[in-house]
Amino acid sequence: MVPFILRSWQSSDAEPITAAANNPKIAENLRNVFPSPYTLADAAWFIGDCIAQGEARQLMRTIVIDGKASGSISISVKDDIYEKSAELGYWLMEEHWGKGIMTEAVRQICREAFARFDLLRIFAEPFADNRGSRRVLEKAGFTCEGTMRNGIFKNGRVRSYCMYALLREEIE
Repeated sequence: MVPFILRSWQSSDAEPITAAANNPKIAENLRNVFPSPYTLADAAWFIGDCIAQGEARQLMRTIVIDGKASGSISISVKDDIYEKSAELGYWLMEEHWGKGIMTEAVRQICREAFARFDLLRIFAEPFADNRGSRRVLEKAGFTCEGTMRNGIFKNGRVRSYCMYALLREEIE
């Protein structure tokens, strides 16, 4: 596996993350809030928002490979009746797909989130046809709890998504 680190975002990450994120294959498997094309202004706004929100209820990290920001991974604690749950989200530049980086990044951030927050569960909702992301979660210990058939609308078509979860006792 290629060595990497997870670290907090810095404003200097804007240019490398723009180059990494400006890929329609990445945007195709993320929520519509992730723009495509991905511009320097998008990166600057995202990084600024991550820094401004702090870490009281979230962990927002860049995945640094060979000294440059090459992807993103986050844990966001939910509220109301979901206050013991957090959502995991991630993406990685295409040249690093299939190398085990994301699986290990998921393991690392989940351990950190369970240590830092009073959580019982971390969940992720990959699109059902995104086999790579689903495999990352399975290799990191997540369980597929079901498929939400016709649960999303992306780029003019109806798709399904899956609910994956990792419970605190499954990593301790």
